[in-house]
Amino acid sequence: MSISSVGAQSGAAIQQLVRMRAQLDDLQRQISTGQKSNTYAGLGLDRGLTIGLRSQLSAMSAYGDTISNVGTRITLAQTALSRVGEIGNSTRSGMLQTNAANTSASTLQATARASLDELVGLLNTQAGDRYLFSGKATEQAPVASMTTMLDGQGGQAGLKQLISERLQADLGTAGMGRLTLNLPLSTAVSIQDDSSPFGFKISSVDSTLSNAMIFPPSGTPPSTMMVDFSGIPQPGETLTVRLTLPDGSSENLTLTASTNSPPKDGEFTIGATADDNATNLKAALTTSMTKLANTSLTAASAVQASNEFFDADVNNPPLRVDGPPFDSATGMVSGTAANTVIWYTGEAGSDPARSTATARIDKSLSVDYGVRASENGIRNVIQNVATLAAVTINPAASNASDVSAALNARLVGSLSNSSGGQTVADIQAELAGAQVSMQNAQDRHDQASATLGDFLQQIAVVSNEEVGAHICALQTRMQASMQTPAMMFQTSLVNYLK
Repeated sequence: MSISSVGAQSGAAIQQLVRMRAQLDDLQRQISTGQKSNTYAGLGLDRGLTIGLRSQLSAMSAYGDTISNVGTRITLAQTALSRVGEIGNSTRSGMLQTNAANTSASTLQATARASLDELVGLLNTQAGDRYLFSGKATEQAPVASMTTMLDGQGGQAGLKQLISERLQADLGTAGMGRLTLNLPLSTAVSIQDDSSPFGFKISSVDSTLSNAMIFPPSGTPPSTMMVDFSGIPQPGETLTVRLTLPDGSSENLTLTASTNSPPKDGEFTIGATADDNATNLKAALTTSMTKLANTSLTAASAVQASNEFFDADVNNPPLRVDGPPFDSATGMVSGTAANTVIWYTGEAGSDPARSTATARIDKSLSVDYGVRASENGIRNVIQNVATLAAVTINPAASNASDVSAALNARLVGSLSNSSGGQTVADIQAELAGAQVSMQNAQDRHDQASATLGDFLQQIAVVSNEEVGAHICALQTRMQASMQTPAMMFQTSLVNYLK
């Protein structure tokens, strides 16, 4: 009988042992790394699915990083805006208390200066190297310093100088708000405004005066009104002239006919003749208009100068009185960056402020979270606080309390948002909407990541218990496979002969 070659059989056994050794090495790698394969190819038909799952998880991780970074920026902006709103409210309360107590405004103005300095710091807030209130110009501080804004710098005029120039123009050379009083007839008094944008403008006139003919203002400035006496008015009868001030507000100048001589404030003395009445009315109008010019007009002039200063940005320098001389100026001229402080130096585009910063937080969802310090809600606070700090009121002056009350009334109305415009709270609400969207997106990402991660683990991650069982079974097979050839190699004819 023929006997098969032992060498061929042992070669096959050795190859089998090599394959099992390779399997054992792979199983040991799996149990140490927890991964079924080092390459996608080793996953077989699941390799494409695995690549897709890892891509989705990576994208959601990137969205999560964006949400975290943007969330930090918005939180910082919200904190700053909350304080801006608090400063506006506290300034408003301070002015109301000052008016109620009829006290000096010097302390309130000192507080306003400190508050303005804080506002500047808040609006120049950074997150990393990014300014939060500059719109798209994130590398540029948006707001000039407090001292530069108020006092100017170098050859640049600040808010105080613009207020001073505007006041000179509004008062005029006679100090009566550009109004001119005349006696065109011995029995008549006329009031005329001028064609410049400064001072009082005559709006209307009402009268209960008997024995007097009233000629209301007609046409556009310069316009003239006239009172022509034909006899003697009666005590208690009134003449009311309604005047429009530079900031758009109105004041009523009312004089009452009286037998008092000299007359009290708001009165004119009834004369014995029509000529005397015209003369007495002109004298009373002169006194009342001068007082009104140095109180309400002074306050309105400061507010209008502030409007012109804060209406400006890097693209539109503020308007200034075309002078010197200022008290006889007839128009306005555009300032330049060389001669006038530009309070807002951030990006000043025409697009919505929120759209100046956009972040994608999901495959099909983005949020807008940009802010400009020049937005109406923010500007309103900084403008009113700056105006309060910039207007100089001499506490020793006889009209100090009246000027302070007139200024405070205008600033309180503006800080109360009586016009119904944008507020700081409106900006915060829009940013809060972005925060809610980001939180909802993050919640979705967390849920999706957990689900996809579990699925990916089922595909690419091994079970230690299962791999351990495979290793034990393989070791048993290898031991058996190695013992069989060993026994074959020890077999000889001697063993059979026994």
